[in-house]
Amino acid sequence: MTTPLRILVLGASYGSLLGTKLALAGHHVTLVCLPAEAELINSEGAIVRMPVKGRQNLLEVNSKTLAGTLQASGPAGIVPSRFDLVALAMQEPQYGAPGVRELLAAVARARVPVMSIMNMPPLPYLKRIPGLDTAALQGCFTDPSVWAGFDPEKFTLCSPDPQAFRPPNEPVNVLQVRLPTNFKAARFASDADTAILTRLEHDIAEARYTAAGEAVELPVKLKVHASIFVPMAKWAMLLAGNYRCIQADGMRAIKDAVHSDIAATRAVYEWVAELCVSLGAAPADMVPFEKYAAAAQSLLSPSSAARALAAGAQNIERVDKLVQAVAAQKGRRLAAIDETVSLVDGWLSRNRAKAA
Repeated sequence: MTTPLRILVLGASYGSLLGTKLALAGHHVTLVCLPAEAELINSEGAIVRMPVKGRQNLLEVNSKTLAGTLQASGPAGIVPSRFDLVALAMQEPQYGAPGVRELLAAVARARVPVMSIMNMPPLPYLKRIPGLDTAALQGCFTDPSVWAGFDPEKFTLCSPDPQAFRPPNEPVNVLQVRLPTNFKAARFASDADTAILTRLEHDIAEARYTAAGEAVELPVKLKVHASIFVPMAKWAMLLAGNYRCIQADGMRAIKDAVHSDIAATRAVYEWVAELCVSLGAAPADMVPFEKYAAAAQSLLSPSSAARALAAGAQNIERVDKLVQAVAAQKGRRLAAIDETVSLVDGWLSRNRAKAA
């Protein structure tokens, strides 16, 4: 039997989805999270509810029932060199937090392959894109210094396409999948590191969950791509939907942001997709607008960025600002994106003023 891999996942909210899929496939996962989350996950398991084709109700998966293991811990005492792969599943502003910053630096020193599943692509990944002046992009990050120690060749990006959320009034170890699409990872620079991803891709695809005596194939797979640009397809979705939830006087659902003016949405989406192609992506690396618009019909709440701003967040992931800055390097500009950046800047400025 092949030895299971050991995988470290920073972030238990979204990370518990990937972690549960990996544990179902027989691997050993450690989630780094807050003390209250760790205590509950270790005592009762991580619980993921997801829609399964052919079933009327959500299927509930408890990590304690799986072939592999899933445990949770704080950042202290973690030794990154003991792991085969590190996945980053926190929001970008969280990596500068005490404890997390030090763990991230230890990961960089250990030279373990790192796969980010953040919406905000970290600077080491951006350095793999030919022709980008990444020094000029540092202002888009909450604290760019946390990424300084990483070798870009040990770093890749995975598009967090599945939509999942913590259900209100539920314990913090419960996650619900709203849109069960796949994780799409770009290959690493080396074949040896990429082989870790392709093994996980295979193992997740082959794994089955036993429910009421039936072997069930669960959605949300890991797909590994040769093109480093495939995960950037998420940029168009974020700029056309997630960030356009943010309005001057409040927030709207992703569905409304996309479908209230479909022509305006398409214009933003296709402009961002064309920007990615100008960086080296193939048109086939992008997701067709019609497919995205159809998926957005089921997204009935505001994006996480919008909810965070409404709740008073002083920092959020600034993919909007990053796309604006990357476009500027290509001599491109779109008024709709300038407006979005301005709206987000305004919310952050007001939130910081209230907190001062």
